[in-house]
Amino acid sequence: MVEMSRAEFEEAVSDGLDLVPPELAAQMDNVVVLVEDEPPADAEDPDLLGLYEGTPLTERDSWWAAGSLPDRITIFRGPTLRFCESREEVIEEVAVTVVHEIAHHFGIDDERLHELGWG
Repeated sequence: MVEMSRAEFEEAVSDGLDLVPPELAAQMDNVVVLVEDEPPADAEDPDLLGLYEGTPLTERDSWWAAGSLPDRITIFRGPTLRFCESREEVIEEVAVTVVHEIAHHFGIDDERLHELGWG
């Protein structure tokens, strides 16, 4: 397991967000990115690295905007630190996870992400 403070991990998430091209970031709508230590107790996978919760942009229509809460992208620190073998690997894995979850916001499913190499 890699040792990394919460602040260092949050910085890695921020760096991952910085990798998103500005023209794509500008299209992100009503979404917040959070860091949690562990996935929810009821998560299907206790080793989940990230989670997108919300309505993808491709599924939104006129009903959606009225009072909708922000979509949530959560990056999980514990599973990521346990999964990786070095700080460099954590930074790389966080970047991949951030991009993966943002892709869900844009309506791209896991199957397509795996085809694109972002699984």
